[in-house]
Amino acid sequence: MADHDLTGFTQSTFTHDGAGRRVLRRGTGPAVIIMAEIPGITPKVIEFAEHVAAAGCTAVLPVLFGTPGRDADPTSRGWPGVGRTMASALWQVCVSREFTLLATGRSSGVVRWLRALAAAEHERCGGPGVGAVGMCLTGGFALAMATDERLVAPVLSQPSLPLACTKSRAGTIDITPGELAVVRRRCEREGLQVLGLRFRGDRLVPGDRFAYLRRELGDAFVAVELDDSAANPASALPPHSVLTEHLVDEPGQPTRQALDTVLDLFRTRLLGEEERPATTG
Repeated sequence: MADHDLTGFTQSTFTHDGAGRRVLRRGTGPAVIIMAEIPGITPKVIEFAEHVAAAGCTAVLPVLFGTPGRDADPTSRGWPGVGRTMASALWQVCVSREFTLLATGRSSGVVRWLRALAAAEHERCGGPGVGAVGMCLTGGFALAMATDERLVAPVLSQPSLPLACTKSRAGTIDITPGELAVVRRRCEREGLQVLGLRFRGDRLVPGDRFAYLRRELGDAFVAVELDDSAANPASALPPHSVLTEHLVDEPGQPTRQALDTVLDLFRTRLLGEEERPATTG
């Protein structure tokens, strides 16, 4: 897959509390904040954003790290090129105080900026609220953003923080106890639903993490857990990225059904369409 030149997306800068970042947008209708995985807004993340826009929402992609549109597929760029791209994005994350990789009971500082972006996009785009999708390193951001009542459709795709290098870290997620309590109350009082996606064999997203979310949020946490065999076999990477790298975008495929479950959540919570049963693995 070649680099994407970002045709079809508008670009601007959003600034909050002195921090300004580029933001890409496509579509009309209520906003969905799409937070990319490492190494950033790749062509496959852009394809996901196009699905969101086609569903009737405004896809909003903040540039948190990496170079937007740059391909990260080793089959087209080769491993050395992909390695440099990944290393550059990881360096941006590691030197920034906005990202918390290992600590338990903490959310990343960038979440405050993301909540402000969601509030601004809600005012800009209208609708009953905002959706958010976090992927991998950003997966838990969507959960922490849900302390704001304007966030009505959070999706945690392969949430990988804190890094599961110990059992205690594997059985938690990057959110403070106070923030989690707020989200839990919203689930109980407002019917907030939190959607989570993972491959069962993914060591970056251990089963203990989803078990923890089930204990904390009860039936409000809807888990889509896929067999590793459902991942796109054309990918050179182990099964991990449900909505992007390992998506098989064909009817009937488990990853496509997972994508449809995400889009159905947005249609239901943001566009007022009739609710359909969630697909669980």
